[in-house]
Amino acid sequence: MKKSIIYIIIVLAAFITGILLGGGSEEKPGQDAAHNHEMTNMKTEVWTCSMHPQIRMPEPGQCPICGMDLIPVAGEEDHGSGARELKMSPAAVRLAEIQTTKAEHKFIPAEIRLAGRVEYDETKVKNITAWVPGRLDRLFVDYTGITVKEGDHMVSLYSPELLTAQEELIQAKKSAREFKSSGMKIMRETAVKTLEASRDKLRLWGLTQKQIDTIEKGGKATDHITIYSPISGIVVHKNVEEGAYVNTGTKLYTVADLSKVWVMLDAYESDLVWLRYGQEVDIETEAYPGEIFKGTISFIDPVLDQKTRTVKVRVNVSNKEGKLKPGMLAHSVVHSRVAKAGKVMDVSMAGKWICPMHPEIVKDKKGDCDICGMPLVTTESLGYAAVKDTEEQTAPLVIPASAPLITGKRAVIYTAKPGNEGTFEGREITLGPRVGDYYIVKSGLREGEMVVTNGSFKIDSALQIQAKPSMMSPEGDAVPAGHAVHAGMEGNNRSQISEAGSQIKDKNFKTSDEFRNQIDDVLGVYFKIQQALTKDDPAAVKEHGKLLRTALDNVDMTLLKGEAHMAWMKELATLNKHADIISAASDIEEQRKSFEPVSEALKSVVIKLGTGGRHTVTVFHCPMAFNNKGADWLQDNDDLRNPYFGSMMLTCGEKKEVLVTGSNNQ
Repeated sequence: MKKSIIYIIIVLAAFITGILLGGGSEEKPGQDAAHNHEMTNMKTEVWTCSMHPQIRMPEPGQCPICGMDLIPVAGEEDHGSGARELKMSPAAVRLAEIQTTKAEHKFIPAEIRLAGRVEYDETKVKNITAWVPGRLDRLFVDYTGITVKEGDHMVSLYSPELLTAQEELIQAKKSAREFKSSGMKIMRETAVKTLEASRDKLRLWGLTQKQIDTIEKGGKATDHITIYSPISGIVVHKNVEEGAYVNTGTKLYTVADLSKVWVMLDAYESDLVWLRYGQEVDIETEAYPGEIFKGTISFIDPVLDQKTRTVKVRVNVSNKEGKLKPGMLAHSVVHSRVAKAGKVMDVSMAGKWICPMHPEIVKDKKGDCDICGMPLVTTESLGYAAVKDTEEQTAPLVIPASAPLITGKRAVIYTAKPGNEGTFEGREITLGPRVGDYYIVKSGLREGEMVVTNGSFKIDSALQIQAKPSMMSPEGDAVPAGHAVHAGMEGNNRSQISEAGSQIKDKNFKTSDEFRNQIDDVLGVYFKIQQALTKDDPAAVKEHGKLLRTALDNVDMTLLKGEAHMAWMKELATLNKHADIISAASDIEEQRKSFEPVSEALKSVVIKLGTGGRHTVTVFHCPMAFNNKGADWLQDNDDLRNPYFGSMMLTCGEKKEVLVTGSNNQ
């Protein structure tokens, strides 16, 4: 039943494209349809495929690539249109379901998802050390993990040197009392200075003012001193045992205040355009599903990690309830709106003054930080849009993500020509980052122009048939390499499938057997994800996504040198990012969106760096994926199973080439 529906859809698509290519003419009342069909056959010289316009045959038949019925190409072309223009009748526009949207300036909220872990706030970690040498006669805190408050007693220390210093204080106090009524001013001043010096000495050795006052009042030295905690927190390290003899500076305990923690996130290069110091971040953990912890970006590392191709982003998070534990894995979402010139538009931050060390300190006027005393800086200096800018000035020019046809570094769009109904013109534009369902346009388009958002692929195919410049043929009059099919070719040879043997590898990228075997492990998990997508099983996709990230982590990048290492790191950034999305997403459509860049990255890895030959690697292509943009995927067999549509259109697509003939196919 499903196959019948698919065939009906294909026939309808062929019929619609045939109308497009024939100029979209409508029947006049009373016109004989049979006579029209006969006249069309008389004029037709070439037959083509609506899905593969590079196929051009002298007689009707089936497409040698996808098996669809060929459709006629009209012999008369519109010579009056420009090189990149296509003229369509109103009926053809309706049948092709051409839709347009106005390009406009507006802010599109972006959600940036980052992963990381909870760590100690380094500014709230203190070491308790011995300030004088002595023997630890008693440890009041004798295990790690215990909570202490500021001023709690930690150890009792016996110190002969401290005993001597106390005797000096008692004698200095007595002398100051005796010379208080002396008529000799110099003697009085000397006694007072000696007393203050004795007090300072004990204070510097760790005695509190209360302890010093007790010694002075009692007039008796003690041979033990109690060391107190300087902060409240958790004892995370205990470095000594009871009875040990310590020297000055010996570390006794490490205490961490967990009322505030850091969440260290890994941001890929493509994420940096959305991130700014002082932005609010939503954080979730596995321990508390559904509970959102709020944090603030307090630091973005200025240096990129060459191994992981990521940048560390530090987030300050309040943790008064103590739920966040150092070492926990965290998933975060940053909500951002990007303005022109890469600035972030945040009304709450516009025109404010912020501390460059403590992002929680934000003021309306110039001043100093309440915590560290540093001068505040303007938020504009940290990449935020100014409050004086209007929305029209700062909002970027955006178009729907379905509008551009992207191939390599080129992006092609089609616009409706004003004042010339049914005429569409193609042009190349420069795209910025993708924001959800939109792309930011850097150049090549003006506000108000009507951009084709549905049917672009059909227009582009018609231009290819007319040998005009298109997405695949920028110069026109060219058939995409690797797809040329000519009349007279028989059987499977028509598709010119490239059998690449057991290995395709860039001659400059030398890799070891060990590395290529690890790539085989990655491919093995990838194929399981592909199979789960064809079965519409998001839970299985999610589990295999986690295994894919593990397989990627197990690849030893130290086995690569020079250009090979850089090639792997470039693709690894994409693989890690989208493996994380696949393993975190529960929606199968979101998983499919991330499966496409994973497929492209792995295809590049196989071509440039090779595999161990364990798996057959075959490239398939679906021209209808993602609103007719098209997408590739890899399989370890020839049984076409489309992961982008699953059971809805399981066999939609074509086999492009075999990259590796592995042992699993022998």
